[in-house]
Amino acid sequence: MVCALGAAVCFGTASVLQAMAARAAEPGTGSGVDPALLLRAARQWRYVAGLGLDAAGFVLQIVALLHVPIYTVSAALAASLAVTAVVSARLLHVRLSRAEWSAVGVVCAGLAMLGLASGEEGSGTGSFALELGLLVVAGLVLLVGAVAGGLPDRSRALVLGLASGTGFGVVEVAVRLIGDVSLAAFANPALYALLLGGGAAFLLLTSALQRGSVTAATAGMVIGETIGPAVVGVVWLGDRTREGLTWLAVLGFAVAVAGALALARFGEPPQTTPAGAPGPTGA
Repeated sequence: MVCALGAAVCFGTASVLQAMAARAAEPGTGSGVDPALLLRAARQWRYVAGLGLDAAGFVLQIVALLHVPIYTVSAALAASLAVTAVVSARLLHVRLSRAEWSAVGVVCAGLAMLGLASGEEGSGTGSFALELGLLVVAGLVLLVGAVAGGLPDRSRALVLGLASGTGFGVVEVAVRLIGDVSLAAFANPALYALLLGGGAAFLLLTSALQRGSVTAATAGMVIGETIGPAVVGVVWLGDRTREGLTWLAVLGFAVAVAGALALARFGEPPQTTPAGAPGPTGA
């Protein structure tokens, strides 16, 4: 549980540092997609530090997935949104509203309930069919991303966010299916599902945030990376709760995810109206 929370802290803090580096980078050509932005941002220590935190968070995520149920890790990773909000308030001088601070508290309460109710990870190792199915899902994530590219902006952001969350969920399940790293892992479809799903998730989330609603993209991602992996862990991998505390685990999971979804609105850019154009009410 400590490793799961540590991963959330790493991912949430990395997002803020990388945002600071991107904002401080030299402006590009203004032509839209700017691949050289990453190179310019990488000249700053904040961006490099963010990458280091991402790497540390991934290691902590793997350790957590090998010791506690997937549903606990999924909810903890969704809570990285709370970390991003708190760190942004400190480093970016972003003022959190009373509702956003309340959502942070809700996330913490949900994680506390999960920590009390979570048992040990399930003993199930998964079948070859499950490993193969995970690889198929990773491929479908890419396919959905290609189709969603032609949707209107808001629908596009939601679908791409949901697909990216599913890709991150594939990574969570794949870690459990791979187990110990050995030469035998190279014959396991789950390894290739991890690589394909993780890469596709990163690309689709970046595309979702590039154009469209940040709220829709983030909410879709949280749903995709929590519910599916939690179900797989309970149904196929034997994840359980402490004796008599199933209700507390379900409640804690729901509360933590609900708080994260409430925080999905954090960071949504304000809607602007072009000069001379009518406002939202037509006035």
